[in-house]
Amino acid sequence: MISVAFLKCWAKRALTLPSFLQMVLARRRLVRRGASVGENSLIAKADVEGKLQMLSVGDSTFIGRAKMAVHARLTIGANVCINDGVQILTASHDVSDPSWQEVMKPVVIEDYVWIATGAIVLPGVTIGRGAVIGAGAVVSKDVPAYAVAIGNPLVIREEQRNQSLVYTPVRFLAFHEAWLGKATPTYASGS
Repeated sequence: MISVAFLKCWAKRALTLPSFLQMVLARRRLVRRGASVGENSLIAKADVEGKLQMLSVGDSTFIGRAKMAVHARLTIGANVCINDGVQILTASHDVSDPSWQEVMKPVVIEDYVWIATGAIVLPGVTIGRGAVIGAGAVVSKDVPAYAVAIGNPLVIREEQRNQSLVYTPVRFLAFHEAWLGKATPTYASGS
């Protein structure tokens, strides 16, 4: 006899399979177009344009429905969570130049960074390991490791994030739980 728990489990798997397959295909498309994307990293319906050979994403990173303009090197570390609505820009224009020349600068997002919904990351910044960027923040300057940064203009709060991070963001996605079980922490050093 089939149990209710068994039916619920397979219903959840059936419901989450299309979004999982979309993420796998999006990752493959980026790799085919020249990006370097680490193992177990998942990319939702992200809008990624530009020179994809300049995009590098570490292992077990989740990128939601973000927009990324890759005109200079864009390095995203491992175990990073980039929520929906985030914009990452590697180029802008020099407003003091009469010919409005494009200025391209690399962006570095280190391991375990969390960039919340609607944040904007501007060209030339580095976001340190384990930092949190608040929803709607505009990152126009470097953010130190484990810092919590919010607002526009960007303010670095006095509180810091715990330096012993024990998660992998892709494990919290519904399909991961449906197919592989409840999220269990993975341990990483705080250095």
